Amino acid sequence: MDQALTTATTAPPAPSLFALLREDIDCVFQRDPAARSRFEVITTYPGVHAILFYRIAHRFWLRGLRYPARFLAYLARLVTNIDIHPGARIGRRFFIDHGAGVVIGETAEIGDGVTLYHGVTLGGTTWSKGKRHPTLGDGVVVGAGAKILGAILIGERVRVGANSVVVKDVPADRTVVGIPGRVVVRLDAVGENPLGMNLDHHLIPDPVGKAIACLMERIEVLEARLRDQGEAVDGQCGLCEADDLCGTETARKIRKG
Repeated sequence: MDQALTTATTAPPAPSLFALLREDIDCVFQRDPAARSRFEVITTYPGVHAILFYRIAHRFWLRGLRYPARFLAYLARLVTNIDIHPGARIGRRFFIDHGAGVVIGETAEIGDGVTLYHGVTLGGTTWSKGKRHPTLGDGVVVGAGAKILGAILIGERVRVGANSVVVKDVPADRTVVGIPGRVVVRLDAVGENPLGMNLDHHLIPDPVGKAIACLMERIEVLEARLRDQGEAVDGQCGLCEADDLCGTETARKIRKG
């Protein structure tokens, strides 16, 4: 009992609303090179306006003032084109770049230092009133147009490629792309910027292209063996001969991306 009391007494107090908003504004300069001044960020960034509205509406929501919270969120959507349910739980240093079309559902949970680009949806996949929206760990970056659906867990420092649709859990330190989303690379060897954040969500590998390139190379090896045995092998197939889609050069181009 005494130990529990000591822990509760020494626990750091929750940050104030003003402190949270100040961090939300300051983090813009770490993630957007176009930001020039605090005045410009405060007056012209819809993502900052949306999180400001949300922070206030969320306080209303926690106090049981559900209608004022929803009405404030509605006004925020009219002004910013960003729809954040006041019941969502969002951590510190949250940044929405450009912001248009972002939707965050009621039971979504977002960690610290998360970045969303325009068109992102954190949506639900069930009629149940329980947990139905995703949970994003610290440092997650979600590319433009990506959809993360259901009560799934996106681990810390995950990068979600643009226009991906993620419906399953993703372990920490991974990149996920495609429809449905699939893990394509670990981030162990990927560098971060001097501020400790990795925003290179555009560096997305092409697993389909790589697989096709491997198949083409294997076909070339098999055809070479047939030629060595005296078998006649056509240089190109009839379907893609006109477009010159076969051959080693194409495989090299696919691999280079």
